[in-house]
Amino acid sequence: MMFNLCKSSEGVFSSAYRMQLFAAVSVTIITFCNGIAIGWFAPMLAKLQSPTNSPVDFVATVEQGSWIGSLLCVGGLMGNLLFGVLMDAIGRKACIYLLAVPHILSWILIYVAPSIEYLYAARFASGMTGGGNWVVVPIFIGEIADPIIRGRLTSLFTLTLNGGMLVGYIFSSYVPYHIIPMAVILLPVLYLVIALYFPETPSYLLRCEKEEEAEKSLKFYLNNKTSTKLELEQFNIKYAELKSAVKQQRAESDAVTLRDFFTKRSLRAFCIANAVVFINISTGSFALLNYMSTIFVAVKTEIHPDTNTVMIGGVQILGAYIAMIVVDRFGRKVLLLVSTASTGIFLAAFGTYAFLVEETNVDLTAYSSWLPLVLMALIILTANVGLIPVAAVIIVEILPTKIRAKGVSFCVALMSIFAFTMLKLFPPCMEAFGLATTIWACAAFAALGLIYIAIFVPETKGKSMDEDVDK
Repeated sequence: MMFNLCKSSEGVFSSAYRMQLFAAVSVTIITFCNGIAIGWFAPMLAKLQSPTNSPVDFVATVEQGSWIGSLLCVGGLMGNLLFGVLMDAIGRKACIYLLAVPHILSWILIYVAPSIEYLYAARFASGMTGGGNWVVVPIFIGEIADPIIRGRLTSLFTLTLNGGMLVGYIFSSYVPYHIIPMAVILLPVLYLVIALYFPETPSYLLRCEKEEEAEKSLKFYLNNKTSTKLELEQFNIKYAELKSAVKQQRAESDAVTLRDFFTKRSLRAFCIANAVVFINISTGSFALLNYMSTIFVAVKTEIHPDTNTVMIGGVQILGAYIAMIVVDRFGRKVLLLVSTASTGIFLAAFGTYAFLVEETNVDLTAYSSWLPLVLMALIILTANVGLIPVAAVIIVEILPTKIRAKGVSFCVALMSIFAFTMLKLFPPCMEAFGLATTIWACAAFAALGLIYIAIFVPETKGKSMDEDVDK
């Protein structure tokens, strides 16, 4: 019944894109799983540090808690590099399977954890899946998706990640510690079973000279039954275009060399991609999510930390959903500009509120129960509408095809380093300079990022994955 309705629908639910949508939703199950693992940490950390409420046989110190949090980024860096190499060596689909392995291991370690070292290892393993996610999933979706819907399908990555984080927040807040691993470990198993159904990407198969398999794969993702002569002709045209593009890439060189990373186009693409990633991290949304409770205590809000966290998780999903709807309608650059400007404004406003709390005697009693939460929600919402999801889309679309797998891996590895640095610097900056100054610094990065995006970032909406992206 639903598929019949889809035949007459427009856009991403059109029957022509059915298998692309199915594959994108299937592969982002592991992203949803990773989101649960990320969300699990925020409410659980306070419990692990409580001598009376710790759900395990040990109590984590503040220093140990910071390492539990930051080791996610170290594992992410390892995942970025490892899967960046494996993407071209063993293929996209094999990497999709491998993403589930460290994730499953992380929940096993959390369940049995007799000491803090097990949680260190669990967070590192979870980070490996997260780092691999940022490399494998956007490239896989980018190579199977039609340019018309590619932005929306790639934005599923952020939507499912945020959805998983919300589930993680809720589970960690209200479900017993040892029940959580037993419940969520079933999802990656389901993911592995569903992944058996869809084939390797046509582009990768053509690079491996598997033309018959590539043709079948393209038919699958185009949902092409070639039941009429017109459909057969349309398919042959698309297949010939893809084959020609891959052949041209292989004619240049069968192997990626160091020189390929230092061409004018590659260097420009790397600069833009990494600048967008830096703007994403430096504006602070990732750090705010990790230190949310500390921040709300600093501004003396009356909202319970668990309730606050769950509400912000819901805002994340709303932002990612809006981004998925509008990314192919208004374009990548417009979303980046609007998102960066809005995030900067609300960061400045939140910093001003924090300044009034920290440095003045202004009576804010009438606003303390709602205004900090509203401002924080607006920061997270506007960041998720553009800065966060579009970064993944831009990286995949702007890098030259020949170096895309390794290039994406490099960019995401830098993102892990940026994130690790941000998580380590944020608390000391809050202590040394105050919350207001720290938040204002993030707003300043947003202002600088806005100028950079307006001048240097090109629009990649509707561009073929195999053509140059000019200014």
